[in-house]
Amino acid sequence: MEPMTIREILEVTGGRMLGGFDALDQPVSRVETDSRTIHPGSLFIPLSGERFDGHAYINAALEGGAAGCFTQRERESYLPGKFYIKVPNTSRALRDLAKHYRRKFNIPVVAITGSVGKTTTKDMVAAVLGEKYRVLKTEGNLNNDIGVPMTLLRLNHEHQIAVLELGMNHAGEIDYLSDLVEPDVALITNIGDSHIEFFGSREKILEAKSEIFHHAKPNCLAILNGDDPLLRTLTPLPFETLWCGVGEGNDYRAAGIRSDGGSHMLCQAYTPQTQCALEIPALGEHMVYPSLMALAVGEHFGLTGEEMAQGVRHFAPTKMRMNILHRGEDITILNDTYNANPQSMRAAVEVLSSTHAPRKVAVLGDMFELGPLAPALHAGIGEYLGKAGVDCLVAVGDLARHIYAAAEKAHVPECRYCHTKEEAKAVLPQVIGPHTTVLVKASRGMAVEELVEYLKGITQEA
Repeated sequence: MEPMTIREILEVTGGRMLGGFDALDQPVSRVETDSRTIHPGSLFIPLSGERFDGHAYINAALEGGAAGCFTQRERESYLPGKFYIKVPNTSRALRDLAKHYRRKFNIPVVAITGSVGKTTTKDMVAAVLGEKYRVLKTEGNLNNDIGVPMTLLRLNHEHQIAVLELGMNHAGEIDYLSDLVEPDVALITNIGDSHIEFFGSREKILEAKSEIFHHAKPNCLAILNGDDPLLRTLTPLPFETLWCGVGEGNDYRAAGIRSDGGSHMLCQAYTPQTQCALEIPALGEHMVYPSLMALAVGEHFGLTGEEMAQGVRHFAPTKMRMNILHRGEDITILNDTYNANPQSMRAAVEVLSSTHAPRKVAVLGDMFELGPLAPALHAGIGEYLGKAGVDCLVAVGDLARHIYAAAEKAHVPECRYCHTKEEAKAVLPQVIGPHTTVLVKASRGMAVEELVEYLKGITQEA
């Protein structure tokens, strides 16, 4: 973050100074929300939620080196030499500060939302644009009302484009974030069942995702998945719209999709201006969608076919997003443990199915936020395992019982059910052997990366 004075911060947030501090022209060049990682001279913002209150850590942050803080209430005492800015709501003050700061930089913002593949698409777009521009991108999936403003506050005058991921689990959240970032380019990856517990239908999810356009620039470019039937219902949008997919009628299209037999997908991409061979360093046919969307963004910003193909080759997935771990005895672990929903789970199983491993094992856990549809949607994954030719299922968790029952009916050769991860650890040595590829995936709350670490412990290094 480039420096802002305390005076400017007060004006932007409508805050009021508490205590006796009066050095309002003192600069602040960092904003932090975690009292455990404070840097000297930073502004500490204590956030509050249902189960926590950052105000309890104000003194720790200030004693740890922060120059000052926001606060929603008066303090019993004030540390000398530290500033305290009283605001009605610290989260809102963070947003107001970030919105003001974002407008200091006359650079385009690419905003990405969707049910599945937001983080992968964000990383792919940033990789392609990085061939020509200095890019600020969302780290990991810090895509909510805290992560997005914190990302914007990392901007500096070296950046030429920002690529931001916008997430949600309730109506109105994308509207809130769109107002903050004011996108020049807006991408929607697809409409699936993620968070359907809160919305009730995919149509309502589409409505919520479409909030990305509410505060878009007048000349915004919309880039959409042309193979998604719900997204196709959005036309006509009041913006130039580009469609990406494998079906007819897409502006950006892929053909000849195939695996190289190792860790790459290959295809021929066709754009309105060129065609190029893509070598995507990831597995699964679904990877053509983030690649095509990245080409649409890249071409909009003047990249050549060669530059875009090179950017795709430089793509690196975020941690725990289908990371491929090669172990001894020809054992491969597909670590896709960051999160899961029915669409991403099917895509991951498709990746497992497409490998050339003699033995294919799926270790699958619960998918959350599916509401009353959860049993049926889990059962659908079990049925798909039978069609995909998976040799063994290890189902972990309460809801995963439905995956297990459906997989048995679908004649998956070997099915194991484990109520807990500890039970799964007892089963895994029995089902993992030489020449095996094992997929591990579940929703974030299951924390099944613990099982990946266990697998690494019981297998040899390559």
